Amino acid sequence: MEILAGDPITTCLSPLVHDLVCNVGFELREDCDINSIVAQNGEVHWKAITDRLSYAESVESLDYRRSVQLLGPVCEAIHQYISSLTRAQFEIKYSPWFQWTASPELFLEVFDALGSLHPPAISLNVMKLASCLERALGNVFLLIGKECPFLLRDLLASAELAQVFGHAVMDVLKVFIGSPCGLNLRNLLWHGFASPQDIPPKYCSAMLLLTAGLGQLLESYLQQTKATLAHRPFVTLKNLEDVIVFPDVTDQVLSALETVMMKSAFLLKIMLPYWEMAVTMFKLHRFADCTMLLLSQLEAGLRRVFAAVNKCPGRLLTAESTILYTTFDEILAKHLNDGSINQLPHFLGEPAMEFLWDFLNYQEGPRIRDRLSHGEINLRDFPREAASQLLTFSLVLLLRFTEEDTLSELKDEAAIRLLVSLAEAYRSHCHPAFQLQKQVLSCERSLRMWAVLPPPEEPGQEAARLEDNSEAYACSCLISKILCEFCHLMPGSTCAVNGLDGLPPEKWPQLLKELCTTRIPTLFCPRLVLEVVVVLRGVSSQCQRVSDQVIASLQLRHRQWVEHRLRSRQRQNYLRMLNSVRILSPALYLILLLLALELVSVHAVCGKSAQERQQYLRFLKLILQYTENLVAYTNQEKNKWTETINLTHAVLLRIWTFKRKLIEQQGSWIASKGVSRRGRRRLDDVY
Repeated sequence: MEILAGDPITTCLSPLVHDLVCNVGFELREDCDINSIVAQNGEVHWKAITDRLSYAESVESLDYRRSVQLLGPVCEAIHQYISSLTRAQFEIKYSPWFQWTASPELFLEVFDALGSLHPPAISLNVMKLASCLERALGNVFLLIGKECPFLLRDLLASAELAQVFGHAVMDVLKVFIGSPCGLNLRNLLWHGFASPQDIPPKYCSAMLLLTAGLGQLLESYLQQTKATLAHRPFVTLKNLEDVIVFPDVTDQVLSALETVMMKSAFLLKIMLPYWEMAVTMFKLHRFADCTMLLLSQLEAGLRRVFAAVNKCPGRLLTAESTILYTTFDEILAKHLNDGSINQLPHFLGEPAMEFLWDFLNYQEGPRIRDRLSHGEINLRDFPREAASQLLTFSLVLLLRFTEEDTLSELKDEAAIRLLVSLAEAYRSHCHPAFQLQKQVLSCERSLRMWAVLPPPEEPGQEAARLEDNSEAYACSCLISKILCEFCHLMPGSTCAVNGLDGLPPEKWPQLLKELCTTRIPTLFCPRLVLEVVVVLRGVSSQCQRVSDQVIASLQLRHRQWVEHRLRSRQRQNYLRMLNSVRILSPALYLILLLLALELVSVHAVCGKSAQERQQYLRFLKLILQYTENLVAYTNQEKNKWTETINLTHAVLLRIWTFKRKLIEQQGSWIASKGVSRRGRRRLDDVY
């Protein structure tokens, strides 16, 4: 594609970074005796390694370049030593010292990759080793500390790890993976800067042995302190089912990907071995490996497009230690660091951006890159569905940067056309607004259960007497009036669905479904919109809790009624509950309808004055307080059913007053929504 045309790129490492990673560690031609580094039984002599560190004038300031230079011969000796071992010898000698990582089998895979000398395999295993090591070091941190740092560099700089392993040992790790001033192998690979040829295998061998050496130091520490290392449980990807929009990858899709990645301008040719290996890993059912490779290469490709559309070609390379790297955080942001508009979102389009935000950024999404890169996921149990979705998205993305002849040939295939159409129609599934829609529909399904729960047989005259409740009648009237108002303020076809004769209960689920499938702009939502959505979600969550409690109470009391296990007072309380539920059900439907309507027009809050915003948020928080009180009153231990009616009447009056005032202030808004003249007369009659 023309936008990505230019001279062939041979490396994405800036000159200084490339020199440090690929050259500096090879400058000293020195034979290092492996026996001074590793004992016969495999124990690591840490002093022989830490003595190679170089410090600037201040003892606490590492000279990273000189340290890499001095450690180069040590890494070479370690690499030769590891290469001389058979798999069985390595496993017998070192497996016990990898147990502290909770993934000892991973290090056998790293050993196998070193034996294959396949560059992309070595890079992949450095990525896996670094993420596993980070997770394991976090577990060690928690032996002493309370909250593990999120960033690896902060973890390696912590006093807690220095207390266990020693400052010098942590400085060695900083040289390899903990600082942009050092080799920084973790970030260079995870962010897609390093090509397969950029990573010397000897650094992978060194990290492998150093991990075993850390296990030896930890074993000694645990023996001295009598402490026990606890492994934090692996996490599960959140809301993965929400983002599964593509069908499972087929052989046809894999074949198309193999074809298009040879011709797409999206990927750099130096990175092609990673793409090839990703497809191979998927075929071998190594879904975590496939996903790791895809994530790093999607970042590399998108960084290339980002640099092109924003006319900043220098951002394609790694930055020096004094400048931030261009990573997903900036690539997917609305603004550049200088405050100007990022052109990538406009170029890619909202559907592609929403997919990336769903998978990578939203707190309620899978956040696959974070989870994998920080070692939070069990690689053996990584779901095929996640790799499949990412692989399909990658194919669609690569197609956008493919010459027309190849593109037209592939798009003739029905399966490929389907994938493209699904990608073009993608909407966010992990944004808080979508999650609110999901909550509302879930709560509505729960409310429907109230109607199917059996009432008691022949409750008698006592029940009839309890039904004589003027406040319950007032609630019912208010609900009808408010629902009638809502009916005439519905956008689009929803107004036609219900006509002008109110809102029959059988129409509520249909109406809520229509409102909750309305597409809400979610990309780069203003903070004020998110603040409103947070309150709305709080209300929805409380409504769900109320519904769950009511269902549990109805089931329990009905069973006790049938079995004649209710005392007189409990029987009366049960009948009060039944009467209250008849009001609570439509009241909660009304609240859900209110939530759905407010979400449809949520962006209008940005056009309100500061005073109007404050009043609006106060109104929403009043609804939230009402639902929180309902949760307390409907608890089986409280059973304050009469009080729920009083609460409901009070809040309905507030809703009525607020909406009436709003309509009076915004008569022009009613007209803009297309409310008919007859509809406006009907509204006036209601008021």
